[in-house]
Amino acid sequence: MKPIRLGVLMDDISSIKPHKDSTFAMMLEAQARHWEIYTFDSSDMYYSDGKVIADSRKTLVNDSESDWHSREDAQPLSLGALDAVFMRKDPPFDMDYIYATYLLEQLESDGVLVVNKPSSLRDANEKLFALNFPECIPKTLVSSNIEKLNTFINEIKTVVVKPLDGMGGTDIYKLSHGDHNIEEVLQKITNNQSRYIMAQEFLPEIKEGDKRILLINGKPVDYALARLPAEGNFKGNLAAGAKGVGQPLSERDRYLCSQIAPMLIKKELMFVGLDVIGDYITEINVTSPTCIRELDKQFGLNISAMLLDEVEDRLSLR
Repeated sequence: MKPIRLGVLMDDISSIKPHKDSTFAMMLEAQARHWEIYTFDSSDMYYSDGKVIADSRKTLVNDSESDWHSREDAQPLSLGALDAVFMRKDPPFDMDYIYATYLLEQLESDGVLVVNKPSSLRDANEKLFALNFPECIPKTLVSSNIEKLNTFINEIKTVVVKPLDGMGGTDIYKLSHGDHNIEEVLQKITNNQSRYIMAQEFLPEIKEGDKRILLINGKPVDYALARLPAEGNFKGNLAAGAKGVGQPLSERDRYLCSQIAPMLIKKELMFVGLDVIGDYITEINVTSPTCIRELDKQFGLNISAMLLDEVEDRLSLR
């Protein structure tokens, strides 16, 4: 039987941190299954003569901190000849990211499985997608209008404000009624009222962690990674110094997953990271969710195997 041929659209593999990189975990599992792996970045991809092509490199991986990959020289590869492509490009979710999804969408008519589905990546903004489940989210306002944002802060008393296209805790602020810097912060992150932002009720349960729950085709992994903010910080982002502590899913966690699962399945969002603080969803991450390696290590799991089983099942139906 021919090996499955996998393309991985990702940032340069030489710049990753292998001990915490979820894409790397997926590639280790793919290689263990004797899949052929080809890596490329969005800038390597182009359309010509009716085909989407990428200057891609056949890639081997090794679970090491110092010598984790080797690559052949880049060669033009018609991506329609692959079986599957994993879209694992990190945000920012900018126009180049969107253009890349349009090129990947061309592959679907060739029978290539793209994870996650390109049109759904465009539909499901990681901050706004959760608005589809109003009963599952904290009190929320999306606006670029500073007067409306100020009114919301006065009503709720303490809120978190954030841009709609950020990652890693960048430009996220906690504001309380009476703070002297409210106007300055709002002017900055709304770009003088020209850009939408999200304001959400501050959830004090953040001290118990911002939980990352991974879902594969709508089914949650049994454990979440609770990202505990660093001392004196309110951000549950590993990139902002939070500590990741694994824990079993609660009944409420499973309820929240059950509420979003049908839409994830319908939109073919096969690998998703749900962020939960206390009883509420704060974000639904669909671009390049992470935390596989931390959960695998703490609980002896192989989350990538669960994902690749699902991919193999899909490919067997094609």
